[in-house]
Amino acid sequence: MKFIHLADAHLDSPFLGLSFLPSEQFSQIRQAPNESLTKIVDLALAEQVDLVLIAGDTFDSARPDPSSQLFFAQEISRLTAAEIQVVMIFGNHDHMQESDLLIPDSPYFKLLGNREQVETITCQTKTGFNYAVNGFSYLNNHITTDMLEQFPAKSSQYTFGLMHAQEKAGQSNQNVYAPFRSSDLKNLNYDYFALGHIHLRQVLSENPLIVYSGNIQGRHINELGAKGCYLGEINEATRQTSITFVPTSPITWEQTKIELSSEVSLNDLQEQILAKLHPQVATYYSLKIIGADFLTDAQRELMQDSGFWQQISQQLTANSQLVDVRFVTTEHLEIAESDRPYFEQAKTELFTDQEFAELAKDWLKKDDYAAQLAEDPQFKQEVQQLTEVELNRRLKGIEHETD
Repeated sequence: MKFIHLADAHLDSPFLGLSFLPSEQFSQIRQAPNESLTKIVDLALAEQVDLVLIAGDTFDSARPDPSSQLFFAQEISRLTAAEIQVVMIFGNHDHMQESDLLIPDSPYFKLLGNREQVETITCQTKTGFNYAVNGFSYLNNHITTDMLEQFPAKSSQYTFGLMHAQEKAGQSNQNVYAPFRSSDLKNLNYDYFALGHIHLRQVLSENPLIVYSGNIQGRHINELGAKGCYLGEINEATRQTSITFVPTSPITWEQTKIELSSEVSLNDLQEQILAKLHPQVATYYSLKIIGADFLTDAQRELMQDSGFWQQISQQLTANSQLVDVRFVTTEHLEIAESDRPYFEQAKTELFTDQEFAELAKDWLKKDDYAAQLAEDPQFKQEVQQLTEVELNRRLKGIEHETD
């Protein structure tokens, strides 16, 4: 038996923060999730798989664009026409009613657990191999209960689990996506547990197999590398399962860096940047400049201009793009020993969550993307790094004036 496990397609994703791209490139990345899904369906047909598991967040919202709905229905029809069983669940983004789906009725398509109740479907392959799939769908965007309590015991058939969920965290307010403990998941001892929600591809357990397939197309610079699906193969005699990751995303995200140890001309800076960007496939780059305190004010301003990013991008192959530049300082401020306790106290107070929220409150009202960034610890760290770069520059200027 062969199967495919995919999750987090996020069709119709808005790709916030990339509106500065030229229309051709913006259209390219807007279409990337669709292209990735089509490649997955092509793979399923080529491999003649028996089952496709879709572990939630197929759509980016509970009210997807009609064109995304029609596209998804078309791709599912390609599978069901080939008599490939498709079993799907809704996640926290696409917490829809089953009636909202535009999928035609078919014995080869099943949405599990439409009312947040675990449901089981039993199927048989063309070779007579029996299997069961247990899972549930979101009806609301948050589920705070541990849904594993509803999952039935492993049956005598090969047993799949299908869930859109995250592991329990220390803070209760973070446990809003069907939180579970890995130990409880292992104790169910299902033959294969297909997970969605976490966009980082990872195998939580080899025996039994508990797997996050990750999303099928990275949506921003924190979702690095190839994205796609898992292709699984089950030895029907022994029930041993092997899985292989298959990349399908037409665009990858990559982080790279240059390190400055002295002041540099603009031409040299551009040459260093281009030397670091050598894509083999369509790649969207984030560039980190370490030693940004060696940049002049004009250079720093230019590095943050999307027009400069486009100038660099025009010299890249494979229709690749530079879409993000970040600064890191390497100098440590020279502060009198008597003043250091006050400086450290000010630094600590400035970057508390409360102070950050107060400073950002007006900015957060601009759009949902700003609100999401404000909750991202990595974004807060980048703000702190930028602040240190600016503080270094200003204090250095004061020092030079007093020499």
